[in-house]
Amino acid sequence: MMKKTYEMDMCSGPLLHKILIYAIPLMLSGILQLLFNAADVIVVGRFAGHESLAAVGSTSALINLLINVFIGLSVGANVLVAQYFGAGKVKEVQDTVHTAIAVSLICGAVLVFLGIFAAGPLLRLMGTPQDVLDKSVLYMRIYFAGMPVIMLYNFGAAILRAVGDTKRPLYFLMAAGVVNVVLNLFFVITLHMGVAGVALATVLSQCISAALVCRCLIKSESAYHLELAKLGVRWHTLKRIAQIGLPAGFQGAVFSISNVLIQSSINSFGSVAMAGSTASANLEGFVYNAMNAVYQTNLSFTSQNLGGGKFERINRILLLCLGVVTVVGLVMGGSFVLLGPHLLGIYSSDSEVIQFGMMRLAIICGLYFICGWMDVLVGSLRGLGSSIIPMLVSLAGACGLRVVWIFTVFQWQHSLFVLYLSYPVTWAITGVAHLLCFLMIRRKFPQ
Repeated sequence: MMKKTYEMDMCSGPLLHKILIYAIPLMLSGILQLLFNAADVIVVGRFAGHESLAAVGSTSALINLLINVFIGLSVGANVLVAQYFGAGKVKEVQDTVHTAIAVSLICGAVLVFLGIFAAGPLLRLMGTPQDVLDKSVLYMRIYFAGMPVIMLYNFGAAILRAVGDTKRPLYFLMAAGVVNVVLNLFFVITLHMGVAGVALATVLSQCISAALVCRCLIKSESAYHLELAKLGVRWHTLKRIAQIGLPAGFQGAVFSISNVLIQSSINSFGSVAMAGSTASANLEGFVYNAMNAVYQTNLSFTSQNLGGGKFERINRILLLCLGVVTVVGLVMGGSFVLLGPHLLGIYSSDSEVIQFGMMRLAIICGLYFICGWMDVLVGSLRGLGSSIIPMLVSLAGACGLRVVWIFTVFQWQHSLFVLYLSYPVTWAITGVAHLLCFLMIRRKFPQ
């Protein structure tokens, strides 16, 4: 009896079929992971009041700012494993796996101290209202105490994605997601722990997904097998991971800086507007995670085909992924706008909160497919080994222009509508710039 394999040969066979088989479990995984936070938000919104809802939501941009540089390194690990796996270089795959897992634990330990000690000062700097500040600090400190397992899962899942396995991370998140929801309800409704309860539930459920992904790597008999005795940093491998991953991480961090500025601007409209924005942002996250799965698909497929010398497939991978992300963005984004009042009502029964949420949802979700185009183009660039250029373009485009918008257009017309409009405008400009960069870099490789 043949043993079931979860790996995928991305260098041969029909592309669209394999892209969908790879992307759909990844979409479901991203959506399920987002349900961790959505469960937090729904439970606190329903059972702990809009101040607690605002407290949880006000931390998301800051959390992303602090962890994105480290998460970027997992992108480097993904690209490197995929390239070596596509080229059949077993030793190099092994070195990358053991270095990546060791780095994930180191990053997690650093983030524990960074999040716990910096939470209060940074949230004050963002102008977090006094009525939600203490709860926001408490949520962040508990959340960051679980950073080692959060990093471990992200790096381990990146390794599995690199070899074509998107199904088992989905199964692991399903198990963790059930635990998260049960613990949320128990901690908040039964024990009345509020934001502390939802943060603790998230950390404990992430422990389960991290343990399962580690078990998967340890029991693997393939090139990406993990041996705990061999854990350690291979400096030449770390250098290659960092060359690809750090620019991606810095890009994500600077994106988060612009989002922190936007969150600070939202904070100026009060806790009800914050709560509406938080509920809408959680719904947007489902669309974004589905589209981001297409970005990750493009990243892995481009990397494997580059490693395997199948250059002629790279352009077609990009076109197919652009088509898929357009359909996903239009269908999901449009559906969320149409069903917005009902969906926002899950998070809060306050009509004013729902009204504020609909304003954001209509602008961002309706045009979210433009963000999908931008990200898919970045996936092609990083898959080709170019990480500095998309970082610089994104810093100047989506980030720099957004900051300029906040200090010019938003100051001239001080409204939430104008603030939210900065998103689609900057996505479109940055996407065009990424396309031009791809056309230039693609010429360096055989057609």
